[in-house]
Amino acid sequence: MTVMTDRPHMLTEDFEAVARMAAREREGTRLEFIDGAIRSKATPDGDHGRIIQWLLKICMQSRPELFLHPGQGIKAQEYREGRAIPDAVLADPDAFVGQGDWVDPAPILMAVEVTSWDSDTHRRDHVEKPRAYAETSIPVYLLIDRAKCEISVYSQPNGRRYESVHIVPYGTDIALPDPVGITLHTEPLKDWVR
Repeated sequence: MTVMTDRPHMLTEDFEAVARMAAREREGTRLEFIDGAIRSKATPDGDHGRIIQWLLKICMQSRPELFLHPGQGIKAQEYREGRAIPDAVLADPDAFVGQGDWVDPAPILMAVEVTSWDSDTHRRDHVEKPRAYAETSIPVYLLIDRAKCEISVYSQPNGRRYESVHIVPYGTDIALPDPVGITLHTEPLKDWVR
């Protein structure tokens, strides 16, 4: 049965095939499927990578029983069966073993995005991703916004959106709520902006 909508709808399986082909054909190509639309995710620059390394070290020191998985594709959104590639997700070390390219988000404690310098980063990281992660009940969404020099911590997902959003400027300590339970000392982030 085909369902007609006012906007063409791609099957999730077709998107996954296209994403695999694009990744093979052009190095660094990463595609996401959010709100029924294909989006390209920018290849991280050096400062972006350094921020992920900083966060990885903090997570390893504060929560050694967990692992920050960089670049893991996840099944995001119940609606339209979205697919997203967070910059990192915090979960058990073996949470995604045997699952393939797009994993079940149930074991994820936190999704992380670090903004890029592309034109749609605001829509993707501030609008689409928080909604997608809340719809899949990821407890915490950490957004490190390099353009605004701010950290946003989204928590308390209700299945549609996050009920709580806490925003602080770089240089301010911020507590990541349970189940993460880590405090970030964000002063070093000032060194990794343009």
